[in-house]
Amino acid sequence: MIGFTHKAAVLGVLGAVLVGCGQAQPTRTAAERSSASPAVEKPARKPADTPPVMAPGPGGLTPVFTRGPQRVAKVVALSFDADMTADEGPRAAAGEHFDNPELIALLRRLKVPATVFMTGRWAEEYPDQARSIGTDPLFEIGNHSYSHYAFTTPCYGLPTVGKGAVRKEVQRAFGAIRATGARNIVPYFRFPGGCYDDDTLRALGPEKVTAVQWDVVSGDAFATDADAVAEQVLDGVRSGSLVVMHCTRSAAPVTAEAVRQVVPELRKRGYRFVRVSELMGG
Repeated sequence: MIGFTHKAAVLGVLGAVLVGCGQAQPTRTAAERSSASPAVEKPARKPADTPPVMAPGPGGLTPVFTRGPQRVAKVVALSFDADMTADEGPRAAAGEHFDNPELIALLRRLKVPATVFMTGRWAEEYPDQARSIGTDPLFEIGNHSYSHYAFTTPCYGLPTVGKGAVRKEVQRAFGAIRATGARNIVPYFRFPGGCYDDDTLRALGPEKVTAVQWDVVSGDAFATDADAVAEQVLDGVRSGSLVVMHCTRSAAPVTAEAVRQVVPELRKRGYRFVRVSELMGG
């Protein structure tokens, strides 16, 4: 983002639900065993009591964070969007899986700290998983709106939040996430589809959140080739990078396999994984 002008990052089509997480325990691969306890990597710190936030922009605009500073020490933050729109309950009831237990279990086995941007509707659908993620010191939960509707248009065909409902979307999402018993919640907000403009940044100002975007798009949404997703991440990461990925079995089915390739390779290159709060705090 340049200043606080409009930015709609290309994530492919984001109209579908991209959600997930849980506690399954698939068999560990040799790559996972070799990278689970890297000698050069510090253990993940517990979530801070007061996560860092950015100062408001001109006129009280909500600040936008896209990446950390590029330094000699190589750090990278993986973020995962748990997307579920407000009107997709019937699809979940019919058996569609908007979660990906393998992915969160994999991050735990590899000891990779991460930030999950969760919609309130998803937290309501999967309260046990939301609580599990939000009480694990390896993770922190950011706000991804309640409904996963667009905050400005056009935005990949997403329905649009009603006029005057911007702040309510954020407040309702935080309420739904906290109601699950999750504790590691940070004052960060990710726009559905990454779509926003100055009007929405201004409207969100009183909520005192930092909008979190990214500088590396994984391309995992609707992808079927894990190798291609992994290659895109590995090609894009620089020290201070913030990667956007998703966790859902139905709309991002190869993310876990891509992560299984990305983590040991980045560690081999000397990178340390951190949460967004650590990246923002420098």
